[in-house]
Formats: sequence, C-alpha cells, structure tokens
Amino acid sequence: MSVDYCLLSLGEGLAMKWKIPLAWRQVSREKNRLLIAMAGIAFADILMFMQMGFQSALYNSNTKLHRNFQADLVLISPQAQSIINISTFSRRRLYQAMSLEGVETADALYVNFATWKNPQNNLKSTLLILGFNPEKSVFKLPDVNNNLDKIKLSDTLLFDRETRGNFTDTIASIDKGKTVYTEIENRKIEIASLFRIGASFAADGHLITSDQNFLRLFPKKRTAGEVSVGLITLKPGSNQKQIAATLQASLPNDVKVLTMKEFVEFENNYWANSTAIGFIFGLGTTLGFIVGTVIVYQILYSDVTDHLPEYATLKAMGYRDIYLLGVVFQEALILAILGYIPGCAIAVGLYSLTKNATNLPLFMPVSRAILVFLLTILMCSISGVIAMRKIGAADPADIF
Repeated sequence: MSVDYCLLSLGEGLAMKWKIPLAWRQVSREKNRLLIAMAGIAFADILMFMQMGFQSALYNSNTKLHRNFQADLVLISPQAQSIINISTFSRRRLYQAMSLEGVETADALYVNFATWKNPQNNLKSTLLILGFNPEKSVFKLPDVNNNLDKIKLSDTLLFDRETRGNFTDTIASIDKGKTVYTEIENRKIEIASLFRIGASFAADGHLITSDQNFLRLFPKKRTAGEVSVGLITLKPGSNQKQIAATLQASLPNDVKVLTMKEFVEFENNYWANSTAIGFIFGLGTTLGFIVGTVIVYQILYSDVTDHLPEYATLKAMGYRDIYLLGVVFQEALILAILGYIPGCAIAVGLYSLTKNATNLPLFMPVSRAILVFLLTILMCSISGVIAMRKIGAADPADIF
C-alpha cells in the first residue's frame, strides 16, 4: 500500500468527520433558500399531520359509541352497512339466542336519526337517538347507568354534552338541576341529564332514552319487533368465538353475529372502503409526501448546481463520490429536522383549534409524531438521492 494512498485515505477520513459542518454551511449559506425549504417541508408535514389526524378522528369518532356498548357479541342485519345505515331484524332472534347455552342476556337496541331543536336558538341538528330497555343498561357509561330511572319516565331523554353546536346554556342549566324542554320529531321532550360520547362525522351528537320513549318518537317508522342491534352478554368463562360460531350456525341467515372487535372493524371498514371520505384522507397524506419530496428536491438540486464547481474540485483532489453524496444526504437530513419542528408545532395547534370547533377527537399521539418524522426523513432522503445524480455525473474535466 503506497504512502500517497494512505495519506489520501486519512484525508478522506478527516473530511468525513467534518462533513456535517460542511453540509450545514452549504444549507445555511443561502438564508432565503433555507427558509423556503423549511416552509415547504413544514407545509408538507402539516398536510400529512392533518390528513392523518382527520382519518384517525373519522375512525375514532364513528366507533366510540360501539366501544361503549356493554356486550360480548352483536347481532345485526346482513343488509346493515354501518350504525348510521342500519337495517332491522326480528326481535325473535334475540329470544332464540337466549336459548343457547352460555348466553346470559340478549338486549334490543333501537337506533334512528332524529331532528333536534336547540332550546337555546331553535336551530335544528341531526342527532343519533338510541333506545333500550332501562331495566338493564347496555352501556359502559356511568352517566347513563346512574340515570336509568329517569329515562323510564315518559318523553325523557339523556343528552350528549359533547354534541357539536352551541349548547353552552343548555348544558349549564342541566348541570344546575334545571328542567330543560325541547322538541324532537314535533314531540315535546324533557332532557333529564347528560352523558359523554361526542360528535362524529355522521352525527352532531347522541340522545339516549328508553325503548318505549324511542317507539313513541317514531310510531310510524318503527315497531318493538324491529330491532336495530342485538347486544348479547355471555356467562362468565364462556368461549366467545365458539359461541359466536354456534350462534351464527343456529340462527337464520337474516342476522349476522359479530364479536365486539369485529363490530368496531365493521364500522371502520364502512368508512374506509364504502365512503369517499376515507379515501380522500389517505390520498391527502400521499399528496403531502409527494409535495414535500418535490420541494426538497428543487432546493437540493439548486444547491448542488450552484456548488458543482466546488464538488468537481473536491473530486479532482481525490475525494470519492461517496463522500460528496454523504454531504448532500446530510443536507437533506438537516432540512428534514428543521422543517419538521415548526410543522409539528403548528399541527398541534391546528389539532386543538379543530377539536374546539368540531368536537372531533383530534390529538397528537407519539406514534403519529414519530411516523411523520420518519416520513419526513424518507421524503428528504429520496430528494437527496435524486439530486445526487448530478454529482455522480459531474466530471472535473468538463467543469474546468
């Protein structure tokens, strides 16, 4: 091994040690270009954060009701598409389910949309109203379970305190124990108490009442024998999947048996695959990634082009392409970090703003912050790889 080769290798080793300052100096040399790059990356990150946040809120808000049911298995009609597009089946199926060993209770749940008149301003909202037999609660919600006796009274309901809209005075009055009246389906009703589920993409909020009150509100639309959802509780120690399979085999094909996990997935699949909104949020995330990649590529390409004579000089001095490529890659990494920080901070603020305005469950989990950071690094790395081709093609003889 020659002395010249050893000296060259030592020089490259020292240069590699200090290539981060070189990358930083090149990135920070043009302040306007750096700010534009940071703004572009931040914009791409905000777009990805918001699309992911909306998609997560879509699934969480539309399945929060499902996760609050007190049941092990669920019966629905095969024609049902979601909780907001539910078909009915015969109540006799619940009685048949009760005859199966291992089944403790089978409760009927009635679901329908209702036009609600805001007692504050008389504006109308669309709420999802749920009716069940209050002799046994089908919810995990303490605020509902503590007020079962109230909804046994005629035309008495419980109101979702996180309903979308201006209900501040109404909620404050109920919290103080005052009686609040309004109208649903042209029928005067009393709001007895409050519970908490929250708005979704499908409904502004929820109302809960007894099955008898539910049927009074929709006398021409529903009968007691037409059930929206069957909620089945199993005896302790029962094999959930085995009983579900047995139940599905023993019941007619006009009902479908689901576990609670499958019921939540059933709702998520509807919003992800049967509606345009799930596709739109996924597409928005992809577009954000592409926009960021293009912006960073333009910045890095311009930087490489401006410094091409310097790169050619280094190549003429003996520096290998891998060193020069490493400099560009580190420029991309620096841009990713500098652009991600303001993008993440702004996204957190927008989450809070949107949550307050819509009552949708928008928040920043650590997993999403890490995922977008990794996507940002990947985005900038792809841009760097593309821009590096300019260096690889540079010939010192052509430059000079």
